[in-house]
Amino acid sequence: MAGTGLKDATAIVGIGQTAFAKHLPEDERTLACRAVLAALDDAGIAPGEVDALASYTMEETDEVELAKAVGFGDLTYFGKVGYGGGGSCATVAHLATAIAAGQATVGVAWRSRKRGSGPRPWTGTAGQLPTPAQWTRPFGLLRPADETAMLARRYMHEYGATRDHLFNVALACRNRANQNPAAVMYDRPLTREMYMTSRWISEPLCLFDNCLETDGALACVVVGRERARDCRRRPVYVHAAAQGLPAQHHGMVNYWNDDPLTGPSWTTARQLWKHADLTPDDVDVAQIYDGFSILVPLSLEGYGFCGRGEGGAFTEQGALEIGGRLPLNTGGGGLSEGYVHGFNLITEGVKQLRGTSTAQVPGAATCLVTAGESVPTSALLLRS
Repeated sequence: MAGTGLKDATAIVGIGQTAFAKHLPEDERTLACRAVLAALDDAGIAPGEVDALASYTMEETDEVELAKAVGFGDLTYFGKVGYGGGGSCATVAHLATAIAAGQATVGVAWRSRKRGSGPRPWTGTAGQLPTPAQWTRPFGLLRPADETAMLARRYMHEYGATRDHLFNVALACRNRANQNPAAVMYDRPLTREMYMTSRWISEPLCLFDNCLETDGALACVVVGRERARDCRRRPVYVHAAAQGLPAQHHGMVNYWNDDPLTGPSWTTARQLWKHADLTPDDVDVAQIYDGFSILVPLSLEGYGFCGRGEGGAFTEQGALEIGGRLPLNTGGGGLSEGYVHGFNLITEGVKQLRGTSTAQVPGAATCLVTAGESVPTSALLLRS
């Protein structure tokens, strides 16, 4: 996916979103349409020019509904990416690949979700469990939080990571959300005492280690490099993109891997950096998927920002804050802005490189965006 023909060949030129909340009155299709129209308006591109779409397999609004409601022209490319939060960056990567290959000219990626007010996927008991779940749910791992808690416990046992390290992640995200009026947690600061005394969700993960349950929608517009120069906003180039599904992978728990703590980020990172002119040392700001706080240190290691087992220690001394070694999740991330399967990390990356973030990193010119670690995943390396 991330060949040399993709390098800087396309750019994100428009972003849009709805409000984020525990409950929004509109249905998912209406939210999707609003986000897409906002992104197209941001780019200065008419809906009739869109000829490519990409979203998630879990997206309830399909291409036909969206195309009719928004007023697209003929579509020549459309596709969906699986694995929930692992698919976010891949939606943009698929559009970039299609446009670079000449299959389309204007692409829209989106995600619309009513998880705050809607049902939880794991509550359904009528059908037969998918094969991977047959190895987890009968033994008490009912939710993603339960599965991720196993990885967290093993990581803490093997490498001496502590709850203070997880607090560092949660606090950095909350501090940035406190600067972002659009964030669900905008007016709700987090203290260490609040974190340490909060209820368990699945030990060792407490309330503040888990992402928000959010209603909302987001979208972005991707075009070729030449077209990007004429758009309304400053283009943000897709420098490299990658997906990763390691051998013998078992979603969330990595049961069959020789090392369950070497997750899909390691596979994705090798592909990403192989086709980039940049290294981890060149990244000015990062948007690291934070469905659970533990995924951040695991991803920091996988993408090469620190050595194996050093992800916890990396978070110390304000490293994740503005002015630190690697400012991250500058809109608040899934932990504190809103959780829409990680798509808000993409739009926040664009804002950083446009210089319009509510928690702007001075001079930011490169941004790594990652999708969900512990499931088949994807990543984008963006540059201004």
